Amino acid sequence: GLAFHPDYAGNGRVFLSYTWGNLVSRVAEMSVSSDPDSVDASTERLLLQLEQPAGNHNGGQIDFGPDGMLYVGFGDGGASNDRFGNGQDPTTLLATILRLDVNRQEGDLQYGIPPDNPFAGDGGRPEIYAWGLRNPWRFTFDRATGDLWLGDVGQNDIEEIDLIVRGGNYGWNLREGKHKFGPNGAEPSDSLVEPILEYNHKVGKSITGGHVYRGEQVKSLAGKYIYADYVSGIMWALAINKDNTAGTNYVIPWSKLPVLTFGEDQKGEIYFSTHLAGGRLYRFVEK
Repeated sequence: GLAFHPDYAGNGRVFLSYTWGNLVSRVAEMSVSSDPDSVDASTERLLLQLEQPAGNHNGGQIDFGPDGMLYVGFGDGGASNDRFGNGQDPTTLLATILRLDVNRQEGDLQYGIPPDNPFAGDGGRPEIYAWGLRNPWRFTFDRATGDLWLGDVGQNDIEEIDLIVRGGNYGWNLREGKHKFGPNGAEPSDSLVEPILEYNHKVGKSITGGHVYRGEQVKSLAGKYIYADYVSGIMWALAINKDNTAGTNYVIPWSKLPVLTFGEDQKGEIYFSTHLAGGRLYRFVEK
């Protein structure tokens, strides 16, 4: 993942999330080089790192929220069935969305802890904003409302779209989507946040979260959440009701290549990419 500081035009600060060695997740800061199209790797400053117990479910998305904080997503540590028990453990940074203040340093940390983070006092890692996620791929902020939308990759049968709220526990591995998971699964409860929408593995097997469209070029997509499935290649535009419940879910016809990620430009236009066909970047146009 890559994110530009909200004041990038003035300070040239760029933030990266990447995996290193065998196998560590890192979040780091670099500065733009004299060439405005590249960063100066010698300026790298490591913000945090954590060891990954397996090679999958590493997450990697980072983005600045409308509050100026840096949000960071990590998966549950990988393997299967939440083997390492991270999903419901708020003392680990795995299976979470973190929220960091990169404009200050606090104690031995290379970042500050926002005082309204849910565990800023006690009870869990103070960096955590939300938890109980399996593999957040990917999350974005609605530029019109500030809402945080996330696609969480499922395991046995369910892919889900979540609206992330501060302190929310999204249920993994007690729940998969709106269903009990495994022999120790849980019924719905007020302590676990249910997804906005789910689909099963007859439809697709690995969600790629996208953006709420706020551009001007494609009027028919206005206000809809655009997302896809990596395995089936299906892409959708989800209408969102005023109370943030799911409306009609429209299929967007296209060639059904595996979508790796979505992106958004400064005008709110959405792009997406695939590693097939030589690796291409696509955009939406009105038909």
